[in-house]
Amino acid sequence: MQIEGKFTMKAPIQEVWDFLLEPGTLASCIPGAEKMEPVDDKTWEGVVKQKVGPISVKLNFTQSITEMDPPKHVKAVGRGAAAGGAGTFSQETIVDLKEVAKDEVEVAYRSTVSIVGRLATFGERIMRAKVDKIGKEFTDNLQEKLKSRVGGSK
Repeated sequence: MQIEGKFTMKAPIQEVWDFLLEPGTLASCIPGAEKMEPVDDKTWEGVVKQKVGPISVKLNFTQSITEMDPPKHVKAVGRGAAAGGAGTFSQETIVDLKEVAKDEVEVAYRSTVSIVGRLATFGERIMRAKVDKIGKEFTDNLQEKLKSRVGGSK
């Protein structure tokens, strides 16, 4: 399943970059995040609780940065499992920052998510609706936090 989007922030590219790479920033923006702890400077472990259809799941995962070209590009991969054996998942996310004007940055992201197990039985349509909803909440939360920290968004 592919998830992608972009938005523009009014801030210097380096500030947006620094803000995005803080583990606490992302954890506080993920709907249902219960924990996000650094393992080292490129790896995080987390727990996210979500409800998909009739199933409530707690997802335990590890995410690692595998490519970095500051302040323009970062790639992270993650793997995890739902507590109780509801399934496993893997994801690869690429975030690219592009300065579109002075102190204005376009943030583009693309994630490929693969789900196996009971969670996958809901089918593409239900999973996509849930992922799209979470993605929108995450983007809205991130923009709001970034706006209050570094200036404004568009």
